[in-house]
Amino acid sequence: MSSQNSFTFQVREMTCASCVGRVEKALLAVPEVLEANINLAAETATIAVGNAFDMSLAADALKDAGYPAEMATFRFSIENMSCASCVGRVEQALAMVPGVVNASVNLAQEEATVQAIGVAASTITQAAAAAGYPASLLVDEGSADRTAERKAAESEHLKNMTLLAALLTIPVFILEMGSHLIPALHDWVMNSLGMDVNWGIQFVLTTIVLAWPGRQFYLKGFPALLKGAPDMNSLVALGSMAAWGFSTVALFAPSLLPNGTRVVYFEAAAVIVTLILLGRFLEARAKGRTGQAIRKLVGLKAKTAQVERNGQIIELSVDDIVVGDLVQVRPGEKIALDGIVIKGASYVDESMITGEPIPSEKTKGAQVVGGTVNGTGALVFEATKVGRDTMLAQIIRMVEEAQGAKLPIQDLVNKITLWFVPAVMGVALATFVVWLLVGPDPALSFALVAAVAVLIIACPCAMGLATPTSIMVGTGRAAELGVLFRRGDALQSLNNVSTIALDKTGTLTQGRPELTDLTVTAGFAEDDVLRLVASVEGTSEHPIAAAIVRRAEQQGLTLAGIDGFNSITGYGVSAEVEGRKILVGADRLMVREGIALDQVDGIGTSLGQAGKTPLYAAIDGKLAAIIAVSDPIKPSTAEAIFALHDMGLKVAMITGDNQATADTIARQLGIDTVVAEVLPEGKVAAIQKLQEGARKVAFVGDGINDAPALAHADVGVAIGTGTDVAIEAADVVLMSGDLKGVVNALHISRRTMRNIHQNLFWAFGYNALLIPVAAGVFYPLFGLMLSPALAAGAMALSSVFVLSNALRLRWIAPTLTESRSNTSVSPGLVSAAAE
Repeated sequence: MSSQNSFTFQVREMTCASCVGRVEKALLAVPEVLEANINLAAETATIAVGNAFDMSLAADALKDAGYPAEMATFRFSIENMSCASCVGRVEQALAMVPGVVNASVNLAQEEATVQAIGVAASTITQAAAAAGYPASLLVDEGSADRTAERKAAESEHLKNMTLLAALLTIPVFILEMGSHLIPALHDWVMNSLGMDVNWGIQFVLTTIVLAWPGRQFYLKGFPALLKGAPDMNSLVALGSMAAWGFSTVALFAPSLLPNGTRVVYFEAAAVIVTLILLGRFLEARAKGRTGQAIRKLVGLKAKTAQVERNGQIIELSVDDIVVGDLVQVRPGEKIALDGIVIKGASYVDESMITGEPIPSEKTKGAQVVGGTVNGTGALVFEATKVGRDTMLAQIIRMVEEAQGAKLPIQDLVNKITLWFVPAVMGVALATFVVWLLVGPDPALSFALVAAVAVLIIACPCAMGLATPTSIMVGTGRAAELGVLFRRGDALQSLNNVSTIALDKTGTLTQGRPELTDLTVTAGFAEDDVLRLVASVEGTSEHPIAAAIVRRAEQQGLTLAGIDGFNSITGYGVSAEVEGRKILVGADRLMVREGIALDQVDGIGTSLGQAGKTPLYAAIDGKLAAIIAVSDPIKPSTAEAIFALHDMGLKVAMITGDNQATADTIARQLGIDTVVAEVLPEGKVAAIQKLQEGARKVAFVGDGINDAPALAHADVGVAIGTGTDVAIEAADVVLMSGDLKGVVNALHISRRTMRNIHQNLFWAFGYNALLIPVAAGVFYPLFGLMLSPALAAGAMALSSVFVLSNALRLRWIAPTLTESRSNTSVSPGLVSAAAE
């Protein structure tokens, strides 16, 4: 789902899986809504829309369906307004922002109040500024903090209602069930209170429980029932009201009942409400934990920053900073936005982005990322990305979209739950009729108990929570480990792949050539040869020349000035350094200049066989050294490939190298399939060939030329250190350049899908097993019957189990954190040929 044509917002009053179907149906009926994904665990809806979409229509549709959208209200201070016509222009500019439901501007106060759904405050301020009326946020009630506060308040309210219901229910339970279980208590109740007073006390306490803590079930359940769209509230309302109603008739109008059926079930009605409130309270607490990853990411944002404007340093809200502003960062401060350093030097902790614990050096020209933490130096940077465009905002958006996604497996669940509640009501009615017709005396009592138990135990909460909670927790934990699922359904797709195809340059390798070998001949010193050769190559921009110069600088060598530099196309270069004639190039340059290579022929051959590019250096007509330059394999590559094999996957390499070089690398790394001599445009064909036989293929790449292959593969995995184009084409993004991230992504995918299957098995298995038990099918055989109170407890337990099982994903450990001794790179595996 494209983020620029989509909205994600909170939806209230959703309580079970059947609600999901009704919210989805209501949204899809709105004009220009193309797709709707509903997440019960997060209580959010994500919709993809057309250009003519009107958010107010969606808000009305949800309100009519009984599931109002959470509407954020923003208040802005507006600059540059001078007359009534300005008011109209500002209102028009704000109203045109997709997602804005209403915009009202007050000229006297120079303020605007905006009601919006699924829109960030920064988006609205940008629209106002573009119209010529800069806006500053005064009150942001639509932030993530507000959502967290609302959920916390909801959890606190449920806790209070549960405690109140429990305090009122305990006496009812003791008076009724205690009398059945403890003869002495029964005698005391009958002798001191009498049956009618006893039942009267139960009636009063139970009525308070239903009318106060339990009123939410009736205020939502009965209207849904009247609309022909019953939900779990309807089941609870019907079950508890049936038990209360029958008991009330038995207490006040016993003559209306058949002989022998005058019993009360006040304790069942009270316990049902209390236990389900307890279950909802535990659900609310658990749901709050499922969104921890997003809250951690949001918590990384800086709220204010020191900005230079008009020659003065002022403190501004991050939402008010615009592109081009100069932002000052003091030692230890959080960097507010993405930008380019223009002054100062420091080390910045970027572990939240890269996963690397070592701080990164930042000097003039370096890029900084919002949310990272400055070290002991001071920096001034120019803001280049603000609002929704910053890397942190994009990461948060990726995680939110992944958490709100609907996996293919969820479609089946939603289809089942849409008819599940009406089917349960039909089963309850059939149960009542059968017991009434063929049950033992008192048949009416047995019929009531069985029907109410069926209604209560079959609430489909666990079904609706099974998939989205696992997705939320799994993708959130993945983000903490540096793995971003840009599409939530990639969780399921990645679990099904059988082959991992890897691009070579920048994925298996470092992505730039390095000098790996330097062997000098007799009579020459290594440092001296390297200094002279690097001096000659210092004038060239070729990557191989840069590798030689970089090695010289690393060894602290000072380059010398040169004279008579000459580039010999296809052969190499020559120059004079400190009066000495230097030649650097391929073996054919040495042959052309009459320099014998006999003494190093074997070395050159072995370097070539190892996938390295050999170069030769001559000084004053004598062979001085043979140099090998290549693109080194990343240190973690061999271990990652070993781990992929350990997971039962085949590994393929796609490269533009010649076949011999590619085969050498494949043998060293243990790669199963090699597709070599592939031009950039041929990578898609290579993927298609690997997909033959209905095999699922994940492709891992990092370059612009990888984008088509990333998009064509069943799952595209982009190395986060690669290009924006590659990242946009991918389904999964690894924040660091470490190939271990692929292993961790697969591990998270498998663990999450296993967790989803466990949840669904429990949710469906629970209903399949206990609905017949509640209906009383075991009564003729074993005399076993399930009381409505136990049914309520079991129903609440099922939802808590599913949520608790999903929350276990918060502790997924990365598969690869330390190198295994048996998978370390051998001394011979130092590098691979440059692509």
